[in-house]
Amino acid sequence: MKKLYRSRENKILAGVFGGLGEYSELDPTIFRLLGVLLLIFTGLVPGIIFYIIAIVLISKEQKK
Repeated sequence: MKKLYRSRENKILAGVFGGLGEYSELDPTIFRLLGVLLLIFTGLVPGIIFYIIAIVLISKEQKK
């Protein structure tokens, strides 16, 4: 069973988008671009709040 984690290896800030990419087996760049578009079209505050909530809710990947 797959579980969503923040990536330890594929990260730029906190690994949220890297973890989403690993979970969905898609390139994390897609999620990063969607995150940037979210920031552009909704203003900075909703996107930043979403990212902070994701950091808090999604646990860090366990060491292998």
